[in-house]
Amino acid sequence: MELAHVVAKRSTCIRQKVGAIIVKEKRILATGYNGAPAGMDHCLDIGCLREQLRVPSGERIELCRGLHAEQNAIIQAAKFGISIEGATMYTTHCPCITCAKMIINAGIKRVVYGKEYADKRGLELLKEAGIEVVYFPLKK
Repeated sequence: MELAHVVAKRSTCIRQKVGAIIVKEKRILATGYNGAPAGMDHCLDIGCLREQLRVPSGERIELCRGLHAEQNAIIQAAKFGISIEGATMYTTHCPCITCAKMIINAGIKRVVYGKEYADKRGLELLKEAGIEVVYFPLKK
C-alpha cells in the first residue's frame, strides 16, 4: 500500500494525488497515477475545469481531462501485454464506478484501497461482482 502512495506522488492532478499498483504473486505488474493522457497538457499547468466550476468530489467526472490511477495501471498492463487476470490492485483511494467496471472486466480479483470516496457505487459494484475488497488506510 505504501508503494501506491509513492506512485501517487507522480500525479499531475490539482485536486487529489492518487496512485495504483497491480500485483500478482508478489510482483508488481503495472503502476498508474491520475493525470492527463500521455503527451497532453497537465492540469497543474492549465488548470482544472472541475475546480473552476466548483464541482464536488465524485460528481461530473466526465469533465475531467485526466485518467484515474486505476485506469492508467490497467492501460499500462494492456500496452505492454501483461495479463492482470487474478491480480490484486492496491490503490490509495476507493475506485469510482467507472474504474470499478474496468477492474471487473480486467479480471482483477482483489482491491485494497486506502481512502474512502464520496460516491460508493464503485465499491458496491466491486462487491456485487464477487471481488474481494479490503479497506487499508496507510498510517501516517
